[in-house]
This record gives sequence, C-alpha cells and structure tokens, in this order.
Amino acid sequence: MTETTERAAGVEALSLVPKAEAKQSMKDFKSDQEVRWCPGCGDYAVLAAVQGFMPELGLARENVVFVSGIGCSSRFPYYMNTYGMHSIHGRAPAIATGLASSRRDLSVWVVTGDGDALSIGGNHLIHALRRNVNLKILLFNNRIYGLTKGQYSPTSEVGKITKSTPMGSLDAPFNPVSLAIGAEASFVARTVDSDRKHLTSVLREAAAHPGTALVEIYQNCNIFNDGAFEVLKDKEQAQEAVIRLEHGQPIRFGLPFEQERGGDGLGSKGVVRDPATGDLKVIDVTVEGTDGVLVHDAHAASPTTAFALSRLADADTLHHTPIGVLRSVDRPVYDTLMADQLEAAVEQGGKGDLGALLHGNDTWTVAG
Repeated sequence: MTETTERAAGVEALSLVPKAEAKQSMKDFKSDQEVRWCPGCGDYAVLAAVQGFMPELGLARENVVFVSGIGCSSRFPYYMNTYGMHSIHGRAPAIATGLASSRRDLSVWVVTGDGDALSIGGNHLIHALRRNVNLKILLFNNRIYGLTKGQYSPTSEVGKITKSTPMGSLDAPFNPVSLAIGAEASFVARTVDSDRKHLTSVLREAAAHPGTALVEIYQNCNIFNDGAFEVLKDKEQAQEAVIRLEHGQPIRFGLPFEQERGGDGLGSKGVVRDPATGDLKVIDVTVEGTDGVLVHDAHAASPTTAFALSRLADADTLHHTPIGVLRSVDRPVYDTLMADQLEAAVEQGGKGDLGALLHGNDTWTVAG
C-alpha cells in the first residue's frame, strides 16, 4: 500500500459513519445518569471535554459507541448519550476490535485506566495497537488503583507507598506512551485532564486519525494519589517541566526569551540530539545559539525520535514531560483491509459453510 492509498483507506473508514441530521450540542451527548465520581476527580474534566468535543464530529449519536473495562474511568459509557458497554476487566480493546471490524459504520471509542489497560488488559492493548484497528483509546493514568481504594498500579513510581506496598513498590513502572510506540501504534499522544484546550485539540487529532489512536491522559485522583501531576499543572513549575510538542515547530520550552531584549519569544530550553550517544537531551538555549534544536516531526516514518522523546521525562519528578502528539503516521487500517479481503473472497466465488467446516474430514468421535 502506498501512503496515498493508506490515507484514502483511513478517510474512507471515517466517512462510513453516518452524519447527524441536525446540529448537535454538548447537551445532546449528556446522558440522564447521575455522574458518580469522587468530588474533585479528574474524570469530571475529561468527561466534560469529551461531551463538549463530540458535536464537532457531526456524527449520529446512535453510531457512536464507548466501550470500557473496569475502574473509575470505566463508568464513562453511562454518562455518554451514545451506545456503550461497560465490559470486563482489561478486555475493552478486544471487544471494541470485534465491534469496529464488523460494524464499520460505527465510531468506536475505548475508555480505560492505567490498571485496566496495562495490567490484566496489557495483551489486548498492544495487539489492538499493532493491528491498527479503527478505534480511539483514551487511557486515564492516575498512577494508582482508585476503584479498589489505593493499591499501586503498573504506572506507580518505584518506592510508592500504598495499601498493597507499605514498604514501597518494587515494580518498575510502565511508560504508556513508550509502550504504545513500541507496539507500532500509528497515533500516540499525551495530555492532561486540567488543560481543557490542549485535551480537546488532542482529541480532535485522534478522532481524525485513520486507525488506532492512543491518548494517555494524566488524571488526578484526589483521594488516593492527590497531586501526582502537580508539577505539570502548577503554572510556574510547568514552565520548566512541560514540553509542548507541535508538529513542524522547534522543541523549545521553559521561560521564554523576552522579544524586547532580542529574544524570539520561545522557550529558554531546547531538545537536541547528543552527537556522542545519539540520545536526546535538554540544553539551555541562548539567544544566539539555537542551532541543533530538534524540529518535531510527528509524521516521521521511523518511531526512533518519538520513542526517545517519550523517555525524556523522569518517572519520579516528571520534569521534561512531553505532551501533545508524539507520533501520527499512516498505516493500513485493519478493518478496511479485512473488508477488502472478504469482498475479494466473494468475488472469487467463495462461500463459507460453517457446518461443513465443523464436520469436515479432520474431525473424530471420542468413545464415551
């Protein structure tokens, strides 16, 4: 498949979902169910962002489906006035794969958490990403098990004191974005629950992407892991901690150079490639010395730089955390390829007979 053909296949997959007959608003996507999360939970912010964003797609609500697993975030389908399924622990990507592959007229979204997706559901997640099924995965990461009252999760930092690790966690945590890039995901992004504008922009790009789009959302659990991402949310600390990625723009962050003093208004720190090791590193940028600062290319065919960017952040301090779209590339969409294969089989005169298959020559009777 050429790049043009892949993009066309993706656009075709998106265009199969029927459009709404009338203009919709946020209210149309709110269900009549009482939203039941702990007061102050970051899930409220994500829900509001998704409900406010969905009308932009202009899709018929009966052709939108939210599938979730188990966890606090997995109550999401109850609160969306669309079709939905609160499924079983870790299996949401598998169920969504079957749905998206068999019903290409649906816009399928998966809502999961760090425990649900990366523990019991890890195998299902990586294979959905590898196959590039046409679905969107929202992975809420609060670095704790919230529903079961505060045990450490696959993203909790080493040494984390919890109810299940009173002497500190010994497990090295997953980096969900690194994991997704390693699993050959065609779209990988990260955002923060409290940044409504950024969250919405990432959702917009994910929705437009043909194939599987994984969006990790740093989300605060104010009951069992409050302040886990405070360094990324505090206005002053975020200047030095958050790297906002924009395709085609220099990877700069930190306090901006003042333009009236000859600066360019961009951040005082930059990301460069170390010529000795090939790794990425953060440097202080001077007004005169901006050479070598990387320009972000989310569409690069090789995942090498995107993976290196995902490894910049320290798991404990979260300094130098990139947010935004790390990778967005065209790959064949699984459901489109499967539909084409089935169509080709029919054109060649193929007609399946399940009964004949089950009772063919390779069966035998076991004596009772």
